[in-house]
Amino acid sequence: MYNIKLLNKISKYGTDVFDTSYVCGEDVSSPDAILVRSASMHEMEFDNKLLAIARAGAGVNNIPIDRCAEQGIVVFNTPGANANAVKELVIAGMLLASRDVIGGVEWVKENAADPDIAKSVEKNKSKFAGNELRGKKLGVIGLGAIGGPLSNTARHFGMEVYGCDPYITIDAAWNISRDVKRVKTREELYEICDFITLHIPLIKNPDPSKSTEKIINKAAFDMMKDGVVLLNFARDALVDDDALAEAIESGKVRKYVTDFPNAKTAGMKNVIAIPHLGASTEESEDNCAMMAAHELRDYIENGNIKNSVNFPDASLPHSGDYRLCVLHKNTPGIVAQLATVVADEKLNIANMVNKSKGDFAYTIVEINGALKQSSVDKISSLDNIIRIRVIQ
Repeated sequence: MYNIKLLNKISKYGTDVFDTSYVCGEDVSSPDAILVRSASMHEMEFDNKLLAIARAGAGVNNIPIDRCAEQGIVVFNTPGANANAVKELVIAGMLLASRDVIGGVEWVKENAADPDIAKSVEKNKSKFAGNELRGKKLGVIGLGAIGGPLSNTARHFGMEVYGCDPYITIDAAWNISRDVKRVKTREELYEICDFITLHIPLIKNPDPSKSTEKIINKAAFDMMKDGVVLLNFARDALVDDDALAEAIESGKVRKYVTDFPNAKTAGMKNVIAIPHLGASTEESEDNCAMMAAHELRDYIENGNIKNSVNFPDASLPHSGDYRLCVLHKNTPGIVAQLATVVADEKLNIANMVNKSKGDFAYTIVEINGALKQSSVDKISSLDNIIRIRVIQ
């Protein structure tokens, strides 16, 4: 029996993934795994029994990733599960920035008591006239789960789309329309695009070449076309708010549409601030919960890792008598030491996979033979081993 603790309300579509061998709820103690959405976990202490944490969403800022890795706790997220919801809201953001729908709706509310409002509408509607998306140039920075499909949708609106992503995967590239023009640098987008939308992760690093914090800064704004529309449905800190205020005041930025209002941008003129609604749809919450639950089950029952943020993805079909799942530091010689112990114990390796991610690694070893606890203890005693599990 496995215990799954819920730190937030999780969609029934997710909790229904767990069968009768699981106890799932908010009051569960000593959990084998945790399902979370937005609850902060930085102050939490974790039991030695805890194997994994799954975030029903993409961002994991509420989870102490590094501490979990050191304790052998695999942290999962659900990339792409909420992509369609965010994509649709970005399209809505472009439309709201192009045509003053918000201003027009507010005008109607303010004049609702006017008995001749129908006539007044015809006289005043020109105040809220805008532009169409067709024919405009859209620059997409980041062509992953959201940016790629967004590029395709924008093409259907008749926009001329330019994409920039030096780290694009082969699978993502295959799914992008051939009509989307690829550029090698963000600077190329800045110079030509009427709309620029951000779909990259927030990375804070002392090395500016590896950081995306305030990547849209004064230097970036200076390169953009006058009257550009900037959309940020990725992360707040990607944009330098002080530089943004200056760019709006000068007319360089016509509209800034963000899903992450803060103390500076919430009241800034020409800012359309949306209260973080990107993934807030019933469908998105259902999809995220289901994906997170399936990730936990596959890891708990089979030792397979997919969509982890602190350990590498690694999976094998379970074909041996026993499966050794070893979380360890990414240091030379560990796989050789594992193989030596297995050979010394007169066991046969039927299959094996070893993957690394930064400072950490994961090895799955399929064993044929009678695995003894003494063999497991020998592996556990090796240097740089964080955690070992045996699945039969």
